Amino acid sequence: MRQSHTVALELGTTWEGSFATEPYETAWATEAIFFVRLIGGALPPDTRARVQIAPEGIHWVDEGTDMILPAHPDAMTFVRVTRFGGWLRLVGELPDGVSQRVIVHLVLKE
Repeated sequence: MRQSHTVALELGTTWEGSFATEPYETAWATEAIFFVRLIGGALPPDTRARVQIAPEGIHWVDEGTDMILPAHPDAMTFVRVTRFGGWLRLVGELPDGVSQRVIVHLVLKE
């Protein structure tokens, strides 16, 4: 039987300027899905977040996958990732003067 685990990385966190989710150790998993849900507001079209990986949760590099964040209120989006290192997180930057409350879940499977 496959193992799975869901973790809430951000619960009602406000993103503004440069943002990064809490990092999470994922070395046991073979696939991951990040879900990002907006709370109340909306983001400008084509606002993106990038998946980053790290061997130890300290020194980060872009994994190569990015996601377009929702441009309408209370929307949710997701991105799938495979063949990643020991740690995962999402990072990005919102335009000046823009802030948004979010919920971010990370679903892992082996």
